[in-house]
Amino acid sequence: MTNCILCKEELKPEEGELIWHGEDCRVILVNDLDLPGFCRVIWNRHVAEMTDLTHGEREHLMALVFAVEEAVRHVMHPDKINIAALGNMVPHIHWHVIPRYKDDAFFPGSAWSQKARETPVAKLDARRKLAQDLSSAIKTAITALS
Repeated sequence: MTNCILCKEELKPEEGELIWHGEDCRVILVNDLDLPGFCRVIWNRHVAEMTDLTHGEREHLMALVFAVEEAVRHVMHPDKINIAALGNMVPHIHWHVIPRYKDDAFFPGSAWSQKARETPVAKLDARRKLAQDLSSAIKTAITALS
């Protein structure tokens, strides 16, 4: 699909960083200054709904989502992980894996709600440094699936 922003695989630096790319999926670290460690697992082919995938493809995709969650938990030590697949704005299968903290800008609301506060700069800086280590942790977690 030519007008789908998730069908294009090139990322602008302000959008995020490609962490891992496989035949069916890719993982990006989203460039969100308020939510360091926010990852997106994207199905490469343009498919709108999970039930459009085969059972094997669904299992493969969810195994990747859980591997990313595990890596994010291991590296970022969040209070909670949010996993979401909405697709209301972009009807292309993708999952959000978001480390959440009780002092993050949106807590207790969703990552898409209005900011409730500013996270202390020192905490954000520390979390951004941790997020830099996610690439190798995600690659290791995904490799363990094989």
